[in-house]
Amino acid sequence: MGGPTDAPDAGREPAELKGAAVGSAVRAPEVAYRPARRTAARRGPADPVKVLMHRHRDLCERAVDPLEIAAGLEAHGLTDRTAARYRHRDVFSLAEEIYARFPGTVRSAPAPRPPRTRPAPGAQGHAGWTLSALLPGAACLATAGALRATEGVLGGEARLAMTAVGALLVVLGLRLCLRDGPLRAPDGVGGVTLYVCWLLGYAVYGDDLIAQVISGGPDGAWAASPAPLLGLALAPVPAVWCAHLFAVHARRRLAGSHALAEFGAGVRPLLFAVVALLVCAVTALLFLADLGYGGEHGVPTGAAALGLLLFLARLLAVHGFPEPAATGLAAACAVEVAAPFLVLSGRLPGLDLLARPVDSLVAAAGPGGVSALACGVAALALLLHASVTLTRASAHAPA
Repeated sequence: MGGPTDAPDAGREPAELKGAAVGSAVRAPEVAYRPARRTAARRGPADPVKVLMHRHRDLCERAVDPLEIAAGLEAHGLTDRTAARYRHRDVFSLAEEIYARFPGTVRSAPAPRPPRTRPAPGAQGHAGWTLSALLPGAACLATAGALRATEGVLGGEARLAMTAVGALLVVLGLRLCLRDGPLRAPDGVGGVTLYVCWLLGYAVYGDDLIAQVISGGPDGAWAASPAPLLGLALAPVPAVWCAHLFAVHARRRLAGSHALAEFGAGVRPLLFAVVALLVCAVTALLFLADLGYGGEHGVPTGAAALGLLLFLARLLAVHGFPEPAATGLAAACAVEVAAPFLVLSGRLPGLDLLARPVDSLVAAAGPGGVSALACGVAALALLLHASVTLTRASAHAPA
């Protein structure tokens, strides 16, 4: 009865049976190994926060509070959305866990944390850096008064030497002002000093240069307009206080925020308010300076735009963004340099099209329109950049 069912095995040669047995013996370890491989594949980092702590070990070791860790993580590209991968609602709560866990998991015996050593803006105190901010304006006022008192008494060479000495004193006072206080910044990009000197020189001589070039010149020496320089020399006082207010209130908002988006939404209106306050102060100083020289020209729009541009560039450099600050200053210089060259190039046969933009701008806004356009557009670009970069927690992290 069982004969036919056993026929397939009975009819096979011993070699075939032996081969089948060998094949099954070879495959058996492979089959037995697969579950172990799948088990190993499922093993992974059960604690993603611990992996993040190891990746940013240096940051965690240096931090003296969770805010520094949050700012450092944000500077490395971590956002509130990314924090969800680490089972946290935002970067701030993730930083708090890292700060709480790091001493116990890495340091065997954490020492008591010293008080924060970051000095307040201006180690000399408010009075110290306010007095240093007055130095450029005082030097400029003294030079202007000496020139007016010696008008018609000294010759041209003596007055030129007096002007050079006054300019040197203004530069030295400005360097002392920027060496300490809220406007102090680390070494930035090279060439910024040259850009600033060109912009200030154009504020004094640029309008007459453009007027002479447009009228077919230049013809002789360019007439100076010292009122804008005097107003800008007095501007470091409101600038240093605006920078101080922005830094202090931004750090307070950082301490009270629980998410990066919340911090950015709170700091952005603060930035715009500080900028508006500075524009009002600079405009008032330029108006007073113009009154001191007869009040015939009014507030120069180009000088006001230049004051805003210089403030935004310095504010970005103070908070760790010197490259965009230098780019904005260089762009304004490029426009002011290009304007007279375009007019001169338009005198060549067939190239009159090059001079038309400058001619139209001067016809609509006067010679000061070139400076207003160059500095205004550059300042607007820096303001937009600042509204993104200076509303990050990493821009206000303690040093």
